[in-house]
Amino acid sequence: MKLYYLQIILLFTLSLGAQNTTFTNPVLPSGADPYSTYHNGYYYYTNTVGNKLILWKTKNLAELENAAHKTIWTPPETGMYSKSIWAPEFHIINGKWYVYFAADNGDNNNHRMYVLENSAKDPFKGEWVFKGKIAANPDRWAIDGNVFEYKKQLYMIWSGWEGTVNGQQNIYIAPMKNPWTLDPNRVLLSEPTYVWEKQGDLNDANNPPHVNVNEGPQYLEHNGKIFIVFSANGCWTDYYSLGLLSLEGDDVLDPSAWKKHSKPIFKKSEENGVYAPGHNSFFKSPDGTEDWILYHANSNPGEGCGSKRSPRMQKISWNKDGSPNLGIPVSEDTTLQIPSE
Repeated sequence: MKLYYLQIILLFTLSLGAQNTTFTNPVLPSGADPYSTYHNGYYYYTNTVGNKLILWKTKNLAELENAAHKTIWTPPETGMYSKSIWAPEFHIINGKWYVYFAADNGDNNNHRMYVLENSAKDPFKGEWVFKGKIAANPDRWAIDGNVFEYKKQLYMIWSGWEGTVNGQQNIYIAPMKNPWTLDPNRVLLSEPTYVWEKQGDLNDANNPPHVNVNEGPQYLEHNGKIFIVFSANGCWTDYYSLGLLSLEGDDVLDPSAWKKHSKPIFKKSEENGVYAPGHNSFFKSPDGTEDWILYHANSNPGEGCGSKRSPRMQKISWNKDGSPNLGIPVSEDTTLQIPSE
């Protein structure tokens, strides 16, 4: 009898181990605009919460539901950055932690980007200091800031309006004087030009009847090749998808050096039950051998931009020309191996 129970315990233990090496999407029931930073053996993860900034810490992004998490900043009750806290990203720059996010005062016309700084080695510790607004010239509506270093120069890319009226979101870039200051003139890199980027009809009396969208830009480098992956179309449509810019010159501030691919590289899969996949980020496996995409999507058509968007992840590959091959969004029934350790 004792042998029997030992066998049951062994089988149970083995089954737990098997569960720990596989997962299914989504990795959280809700969470738009997912982003992660890998540092000292841990993934530091965040997503849009709306009214505060929350940071998760885990060795395995597939186990986010059980991960330690902490509210690292709560906005003031009123003011220009008190509402609609969107798309946070945590970055390590010159040994300090920075979190970039967009916010407004309850009026979407006033959405701008902001940054906090923490000099502690562990972002769960230390003090998060508000460094202020990050504004380009001209200072216009701006969200989805992503920061990267290229040839020892720091840059920010983001989504913004050309003027002061809603109607179209473009991708802009500017060099940075430091992690909280742009340098300051912005350069237009991408605006919606293809039909597949222009799905944005609205049925909302408070907004234009149609909005074209390029947003959520993410810098990506592989074997010396430089890319920007961005989200296209209104997130309120099932056509929300990912597009690709490839750098074909040396100057990232030269719009003519960037080539936009003529088709989306990641889009909805009705067959797999994944709708409006977008606003992604990228990360490597703990052993550095695999590249992964982290993105949000809906499980049903027509679910729009709300809380039903959930974070998902899957391994990516690379095409012969060096560009990323993101594949097709996998179904929630697909069992995946966790990132290689």
